[in-house]
Amino acid sequence: MKPLLCNRTTIMLIALLLVSLAKSREARAEDPQIQVGSKSFTESVILGELLCHVSRSHSLTAEHRAELGGTQVLWKALLAGEIDMYVEYTGTLRKEILDLPANASDDEVRQKLAALNVGITPHLGFNNTYAIALPSKLATTKNIKKISDLQTQPDLRIGFSDEFLDRTDGWPGLQAAYQLPHKDVRGLDHVMACRGLNSGSLDVTDIYSTDAEIEFYDLAILEDDLGFFPKYYAVVLYRADLAKDYPQLVE
Repeated sequence: MKPLLCNRTTIMLIALLLVSLAKSREARAEDPQIQVGSKSFTESVILGELLCHVSRSHSLTAEHRAELGGTQVLWKALLAGEIDMYVEYTGTLRKEILDLPANASDDEVRQKLAALNVGITPHLGFNNTYAIALPSKLATTKNIKKISDLQTQPDLRIGFSDEFLDRTDGWPGLQAAYQLPHKDVRGLDHVMACRGLNSGSLDVTDIYSTDAEIEFYDLAILEDDLGFFPKYYAVVLYRADLAKDYPQLVE
């Protein structure tokens, strides 16, 4: 009889475990969780943390998938429902994601996003545009103040972030707009590019206009004298379903 008792005990334990798991799943299903994504640079990570804080302030659990990748990785994750929201920039949104003119209106952007089941918030209040940077000492020595000044400096060693090299609002468009002669342009991680400027192994790179590295490494920002770069106002992109499920979060 002992084996039978053991079998019955085992069956009861398994049944209790299954009930417990079912209740746990029900609890998780009733406990909404917001998946927040961020790109692989400091400002994006900080903004991702802020989105999590806002979500939690509305009694929602939130998970931050920090440094998930570049623009296309975050955008595809949002469309696939792998994340619920992330901070994007209007210039990137128009030219890199939606393939719209730089002067496309906010309404045009909103309508195109709505067709993709994506919502957008108003601007968060700051413009983090792309910029071209080089060490201040080098800029002074060679009297380089504007991007167009690079036309007469073909020997400068240039290294851009990998994403900037491939973007339509990055190196391909910039080189064409300014007719820059440089050919041996290297692709680098953003952090390594800044370190390269500091060590003297690199002369010019792309940077974000709000980067702390500008002051830290004493970099000079070149004037975009042709107005190539659009405005990059920070906004939150989110799945449109969130407005239905958690309206308090996107109001």
